[in-house]
Amino acid sequence: MPVTETFHGETVWQGEVEVFDIRGHPKAKRAYAWGHVTGEEDQARRYVTVLELPPVDSPQTAVKVAVAAEIKNAREKTKGRTP
Repeated sequence: MPVTETFHGETVWQGEVEVFDIRGHPKAKRAYAWGHVTGEEDQARRYVTVLELPPVDSPQTAVKVAVAAEIKNAREKTKGRTP
């Protein structure tokens, strides 16, 4: 599924999200997964998977939740640094 996530009018992520039906999980029936380049000069690749658990109910909300978590983690890392 194609997904574009924007924040304040800017695209923060755009790409294809794979949707997988899963069995054996007590609550989730689906998982969402995608990969994107990262690091200096986009030399690395990062893979993300998100279970379909509230509030996640679509590929779009999976990306939204993952992007928000990534931003939160980045902010917490910079709080501990001294100038």
